[in-house]
Amino acid sequence: MGTPPGPADPTAQNGRVRLAVTSARRVVVKIGSSSLTTASGGLDDARVDALVDTLARLAADGREVVLVSSGAIAAGLAPLGLSRRPRDLATQQAAASVGQGLLIGRYAAGFARHRLTVGQVLLTVDDVTRRAHYRNAYRTLRKLLDLRAVPIVNENDTVATEEIRFGDNDRLAALVAALVHAELLVLLSDVDALWTGDPARPESTRITDVRDERDLAGVQIGGAGRAGVGTGGMVTKVEAARIATGFGIPVVLTAAPLAAAALAGDEVGTLFHAERRRPTARLFWLAHATTPRGRLHLDAGAVAAVVGRRKSLLPAGITAVDGAFTAGDPVDLVDAGGAPVARGLVNYDAVELPGLLGRSTGELAAALGPAYEREVVHRDDLVLL
Repeated sequence: MGTPPGPADPTAQNGRVRLAVTSARRVVVKIGSSSLTTASGGLDDARVDALVDTLARLAADGREVVLVSSGAIAAGLAPLGLSRRPRDLATQQAAASVGQGLLIGRYAAGFARHRLTVGQVLLTVDDVTRRAHYRNAYRTLRKLLDLRAVPIVNENDTVATEEIRFGDNDRLAALVAALVHAELLVLLSDVDALWTGDPARPESTRITDVRDERDLAGVQIGGAGRAGVGTGGMVTKVEAARIATGFGIPVVLTAAPLAAAALAGDEVGTLFHAERRRPTARLFWLAHATTPRGRLHLDAGAVAAVVGRRKSLLPAGITAVDGAFTAGDPVDLVDAGGAPVARGLVNYDAVELPGLLGRSTGELAAALGPAYEREVVHRDDLVLL
């Protein structure tokens, strides 16, 4: 699965060395709960130390490292006498409040052996979906790196509600990688690579390279692992890889015990090659770091104009409106079947739009005034999905 790189490919391998990995100076590494803890909960000291030693070597080589670490909830299970990850939000938050301190304390002690300081950065979805928060998160991470500290990022499970959760740290890691303009994202879990099917089945094969969606055709992607302490799975990792590579960041997916080899550029795990053209930060933010506040239903002509000809969305092409949004909010543009085709920043409040649907801007301007001779979503504020 996957095609061999051509000689002009900047991510081509020199022997067994992946140049896209070894040339990266700013690296985001994400590790999952199952790779840090025991199945019954509690941190595995040997696993934590192995990861810390690997990342400390990167820092010693002058590379900037950001660690996105799951494990707060899992680390809090055993101290609270919980035998498995709780399903209700309140108990999850209680476990996180206990486990987060244990987790960052263990990291601080581990990195201190290498004379490195860590900084804890807890984020919610708001911190990467609201522009003011987004910029503030960037400044914090950038300053920590400038001070030669190792930022350790996690979702702020103790305060996040169901409505403002990332749901998994794979997506968080991809957004953090874009936020800090990383040159490499490494996703570590309990699976050594992306496989065509269940790795336990003899007919399954390891995928060494993913260059585009064709390399994923026919791949059976599984959910969360057997340990039961994580929330992600291969689905979330592949989606995170799509997000990061779409921003021009290559991604290596492999198992935690192979982290050192992966970061040395060895051909382990799966390398997702970055797309050649990096989108503007604003459109990337709109596509991946926003939560739509509503939906605009488009007729076939409007879909063709927006998707095929990259035109602005006008009131005449909208058939229905869902949601409670205000001007400036992100909304999804959906086709007749309800499938999202684009996302954009709307120029009207939800309560204004029903009276405008199906009418031309010229007609609206004549009836309601020149303020209504404007697009519902301008093409500069629109990204295709």
